[in-house]
Amino acid sequence: MEGFVDEASEWAAKGIDITVPSIARTYDVVLRGKDNFAVDRAFVDEIVKVVPEIYDVATFNREVLGRAVRYMVGQGVRQFLDLGSGLPTVENTHQAAQSVAPGSRVAYVDNDPIVLAHGKAILAENDRTAVVTADLRDPAGVLSDPEIRRLIDFGEPVGLMLVGILHHLHDDEDPQGIVDAYLAAIPSGSYVFITSFCNSSPEAAAAEKQYLALLGTGRFRTPAEITAWFDGLDLLEPGVVPNPLWRPDRPVDTDLTVGQRLIYGGLARKP
Repeated sequence: MEGFVDEASEWAAKGIDITVPSIARTYDVVLRGKDNFAVDRAFVDEIVKVVPEIYDVATFNREVLGRAVRYMVGQGVRQFLDLGSGLPTVENTHQAAQSVAPGSRVAYVDNDPIVLAHGKAILAENDRTAVVTADLRDPAGVLSDPEIRRLIDFGEPVGLMLVGILHHLHDDEDPQGIVDAYLAAIPSGSYVFITSFCNSSPEAAAAEKQYLALLGTGRFRTPAEITAWFDGLDLLEPGVVPNPLWRPDRPVDTDLTVGQRLIYGGLARKP
């Protein structure tokens, strides 16, 4: 117990509370990362009881991110703003983009200080990427940040990434208004990619209760609610669908499991 107190105090001095689970660290757990703590793993253990596939769900979300980024690069996009990015892990946005177009620039934004602590070390030798500690719920603050401005030219098309983060905004935090504020800042020809927990099964509804009770966030919205975030944009085929069905690069059985239907995603172009 004394060792835990010492460790907790050490991390607290860096602004990191290891006594409660965090969004970024719990996502790191299901991506089988190492930048998490016992409290985060305990939270995931509870989610596994409801959705045994939760580790696969994270993999589906990471894979669809790569497919969407590579598609946008193929359309000429060379800069990405990744909001609520979480901890750097397997095939991040910059890796997917730069594997196709090495000059691509990526700015990551997350409000968890552990993301900055680990992200800076990983990205130190890549001057076309940056990690910014900011809250995506403050679009004006994010968009005026010097590091964001260094990397992102808002006069050119931007790939706006909101991957697995809007479901952590409560309804009264106006996720639509937040999305609209970022969309207003990017020019015609830009893209926005969104994935979000979907209320697609009884197990999803049970998972939402666990997320809200243990993490304090995690709204599982309907396909129609997720699709509404793209209003006014040109939504690309196949529309808002379960992650494995979004432009898959290998055959997918359309008889999807609970886990395969847990997160829906879509990509749209700003006209």
